[in-house]
Amino acid sequence: MQLLCASEQLAEGHSRAFNLAGQALFAVRRHGQVFVYRNRCPHKGIPLNWADDTFLDASASLIHCAQHGALFLIESGECVAGPCEGEQLQALACHEDSQGIWLSA
Repeated sequence: MQLLCASEQLAEGHSRAFNLAGQALFAVRRHGQVFVYRNRCPHKGIPLNWADDTFLDASASLIHCAQHGALFLIESGECVAGPCEGEQLQALACHEDSQGIWLSA
C-alpha cells in the first residue's frame, strides 16, 4: 500500500495528479468517493491532462482528455464521447482512511 495524499488534499469535485515510482496516476473525488486511474488515454496512450491536476471538464462531472476531447465517466472510467468511445481508463484500487488516500496495489 502506498499513501497518495492526505484526504484534505483532494477536495470534492477536484482531481489531482500523482507520480509513484515513475507511474503517472490521477485521483478524482466525486460525491465523497475517491477514484484513481492511470494517466493514460486509451486512444493514443498519452497523458490526459494539459496542466497539473487538470483532468475534469468545465462542469467537473466528467474526466476530459485535453488532447483529443474524449470524455470519461468518473465512476467507471468508461469513455462516453470521443475517439475511444466504449474503451476505459485503467482503474486502480484505492481506499481512504483517517490517515489519507491509499493506493491498494
